[in-house]
Amino acid sequence: MDTTLYAVCAVAGWFAFGYMLRLQHRQPGRVRGAICVALGAFAAGITLAIPPLAAGIDDASGLPNLAKVISHACAMTIAASAENMLLHLALPPAKAAARSRLWVWVTSGAFLAMAGLFAYTLTYDAPVLLTVEYARDPVVTAYLLIFMLVGFFAYCTDITRLCWRFARVCGRPWLRRGLRITAVGAAFALLYSTNKIVYLIAYWTGYQPSGEREIAAVLVTISALLMMVGLTMPAWGPILTITRRWDDFRSYRRLEPLWRDLVSALPELELDASLRRPLGAVRDIDYALTRRVAEIRDGRLALRPYMDAKVTELAEQFAEQAGLTADERRSNVEAAHLACALRRHQAGVVAAVPQPADDLHRPGGGYAGEIAWLIRVTAAYAQSPVVARTLVAARLAAAQDSPHSVVGDAQR
Repeated sequence: MDTTLYAVCAVAGWFAFGYMLRLQHRQPGRVRGAICVALGAFAAGITLAIPPLAAGIDDASGLPNLAKVISHACAMTIAASAENMLLHLALPPAKAAARSRLWVWVTSGAFLAMAGLFAYTLTYDAPVLLTVEYARDPVVTAYLLIFMLVGFFAYCTDITRLCWRFARVCGRPWLRRGLRITAVGAAFALLYSTNKIVYLIAYWTGYQPSGEREIAAVLVTISALLMMVGLTMPAWGPILTITRRWDDFRSYRRLEPLWRDLVSALPELELDASLRRPLGAVRDIDYALTRRVAEIRDGRLALRPYMDAKVTELAEQFAEQAGLTADERRSNVEAAHLACALRRHQAGVVAAVPQPADDLHRPGGGYAGEIAWLIRVTAAYAQSPVVARTLVAARLAAAQDSPHSVVGDAQR
C-alpha cells in the first residue's frame, strides 16, 4: 500500500515540479523559485521513500537508512522553502528575510544533529532502522523526535498559521484559495507527525501497535497532494476562468435580441457604444455583460408607464394553454410585457391600467440569478408563441378601445 501511494505522490511531484520550473524559467520570481525548490525536494524525497527503491539504495551503498536520511533532508527542505515563500508574502522584505535566516539556521542545526545520530548508528554491531519499531534505542528516538518536532511540527504549525492569516487579506482569489488548501495540507502533515510521535511513545513504553506505516502513507499522500495543489494553484488557477469567460460571452450574446430592441427604442440606455465594435466585448466581457444587464433593467424601468395590467391576464391565459411550468410562465409573462410595452412606446400610448410596481419579478441567486432570469426572458421574447399570441391579442384589444392617452398628455 505504501509503495503505491508513495509512487503516486512521486509522479505528481515530478509533474508539478516540471510545470513550475517551466514557469520560473519564463518569468523568474522569488516566490515561484521557492515553490520550485519545495516541489523539487518533495519529488526527490518521496521518490527515495518508495520502499523498494530505498532498500536498493541502502544495499548498493552498504549504509542502512541512507535513503531515509536523504528523504528526511528533502522533507526539511520542503518545509523551509514553503516557509520562506509564505514569509515573503505575509511580511515586509527585511522582516521576512530575517525570519527566513532564523529558520534556515534552526533547520540546518537540526539536520546536522540528525546526521550525527545517523552516523552513530553506523557504528552498531547490529544495524537498526530509523523507524518507530526501534524506539527503544535512544539514538533512534532522538533522531525521530528532532525530525518530527522541527521538520514537521514547528514548520507545519507556522505554515498553517501564515496561510490562514494571509488568505484573509489576500486580494487575489486563486492565491487565496491556494493558501487555504496549503494550510489544510500542512494540517495533515501535523497529523502525520503526531501519529509518528504517538507510535514512538507506544513502542518506547513497550507496546507494539501495528499499522503505523499504512497510516503514515495515507497522511503523507493527502498532505502532499493538497500542498502541491495549493502551492501551484495561483499559477494554473486563472486558466480555469477561461471557461467562465466563455460562459459570460455566451450569456452576453443570448441577451442581445431583447437588448437590441430596447436600445433601438430607447437609445439613451446605451452608455458605451464601443462595445458594439468587433471584439469590443471580448476585451472585457465582465464589464460588457454588466453593462448589458444594467441597460436591460433600465429599459424595463423606462417602459413601466407602457406596461398594461391586462397583458398579465392575457399572457398567463396563453401560458396555461401551452402547459408551461411556473418558471416558464413567469418569464413568458415578463417577455410579453416588454414586447407589448415596446409597441406602445413606439405608438406613444401609455397603458390604460399600468402594471403594479410590485409585480416586478426579483430573481434570487444574486448577479448570476439575474443573468439566468434575463436569458430566459430574452429567449421567450424572441421565440415564444405565448409572447406572439399575447401581442396579437393585445393589439386587437387596443383596437376595440379608444386610446387611453398619449405620452404628451401623460407628461402634462
